[in-house]
Amino acid sequence: MSDSKTEKIRILYVDDEENNLQAFKATFRRDYKILLAISAKEAKDVLSENEIDIIITDQRMPEETGVEFLESIIPDYPNPIRILLTGYTDIQAVIDAINKGQVYHYLTKPWEEDYLRTVIKNAFEVYSLRRENERLTSALIKSNEQLEFLLRQNLLS
Repeated sequence: MSDSKTEKIRILYVDDEENNLQAFKATFRRDYKILLAISAKEAKDVLSENEIDIIITDQRMPEETGVEFLESIIPDYPNPIRILLTGYTDIQAVIDAINKGQVYHYLTKPWEEDYLRTVIKNAFEVYSLRRENERLTSALIKSNEQLEFLLRQNLLS
């Protein structure tokens, strides 16, 4: 999917079931840089030490639900695209995920590999567009500041 010249998409997968973590890593490690966390707490540690593009988290975890985790990291990590994964259909969890956790996509377990790949690809496009937008906005602000400075210099001389 990605050649050696382009950096792999960095995905943090959070799930309290070790088997799910290993299955996810085995399936996707060739195409993406996969980081794993078995709890929301561990996921926060991973986030503090790594730049992450996409976060995929299970909803049902013992200490903190997926939505609670995603909501809690928004102030410190607003950029990663969020995907919620759950083994049950709970419409309130979906609503909370979208409203509170700023979730890009909601998937049910067991995930289907090709569909999840498509979701990851689309999520990364959104991530990349947001980052490029930030870069362009920053460049525009800098250019405007330079123009204002030049204009003031001309007015003063």
